[in-house]
Amino acid sequence: MSGKVLVAGIGNVFLGDDGFGVEVVGRLLEEEHPAGVRVADFGVRGVHLAYELMNGYDAVVLVDAVPLSEEPGTVQVVEVDLDAVEPAAPGAAAPVMDAHGMTPDAVFGLFRALGGSVGRALVVGCRPLDCSERMGLSEPVAGAVDRAAGLVRELVGELTAAPRAEPGFEPRR
Repeated sequence: MSGKVLVAGIGNVFLGDDGFGVEVVGRLLEEEHPAGVRVADFGVRGVHLAYELMNGYDAVVLVDAVPLSEEPGTVQVVEVDLDAVEPAAPGAAAPVMDAHGMTPDAVFGLFRALGGSVGRALVVGCRPLDCSERMGLSEPVAGAVDRAAGLVRELVGELTAAPRAEPGFEPRR
C-alpha cells in the first residue's frame, strides 16, 4: 500500500501513563516523514480525530495507552477490524469527547457512524501502570516510548512502500 497515512497520538497528559500516545507522537514530530504521512497529537480530541480520518487516509496508526494483559510498559501492535467495530449510535458523540473515556474503539465507532472507511487501522498500544491524576509517565511506560516510536516508524515504512509486483505479473496498459 502506498498513500495517505495518519499517525495519531491520543491520550490525556494529566492522567499519567494515559499520555503515552502524546509522548510518542511528540518524539515523532521532531523527524522528517515520507510524503503523504501526517503525524499529529490529538490528545483528548477524539471528535477531531474522527473527522480528520474522513479526509481520505489509506491507513491510520493510533498510539495510545491500552489495557493489555501483559506487564506495564509492554508495547503491542493491534490491527483493528473496522467492520467489527460498532458504529456509534446517533447522539453518542458526547462520550467520545470525555477526556477520561477516549479510546480507539470510541474514535473508530464515531468514524464509522460518520460513514468513514480506511484501508488499514492499527493501534500501537502500551500497557499503563498508573493513570492517576498526575503529569508524567511511570518508569516502565516512559521506557517504552522509544520502542513504540520505532514500531511506528516500521509501520509507516510498510504502509508507504510501493506495492511490489508478483513474479510474472504484467501491469495493464
